[in-house]
Amino acid sequence: MISILMVCLGNICRSPLAHGIMQSKLPDDLFYVDSAGTGAYHIGNAPDKRSINVAKQNGLDISTQSARQFKVSDFDAFDIIYAMDESNYNNIVSLARNTRDIKKVKMFLEANSSIQNKNVPDPYYGGQDGFKYVFELINDTCDALVKELID
Repeated sequence: MISILMVCLGNICRSPLAHGIMQSKLPDDLFYVDSAGTGAYHIGNAPDKRSINVAKQNGLDISTQSARQFKVSDFDAFDIIYAMDESNYNNIVSLARNTRDIKKVKMFLEANSSIQNKNVPDPYYGGQDGFKYVFELINDTCDALVKELID
């Protein structure tokens, strides 16, 4: 089984969406998907209501997810770790114990050739439109990643 971890800052906006979207696109007998945040701001909380709403509008229920903080043991538990932006990538890599850990960490949007800026924007301080845009961006990127993972 291939295990995938989606990581953003607080684990309430971007990574829960990526977690839910990716999980819905991959066979659960072959892949395990989870999410975490590099910060400890929202540990134990459900995703942001706006993330829950945009997911629900697209047929996904992410309301049962619970925010947690990325930890060093995640390098052992996961095969691939996708960072939502450069800041989170750097925070994750700073915890790496060796080059094997570092090789597991990838920028999520690297798989999306139609996007120049490889940072998934954080919609937290904006309105619902930002969440809709982030959902579409993550959904399109997950489609590209699924092709890479399954082919």
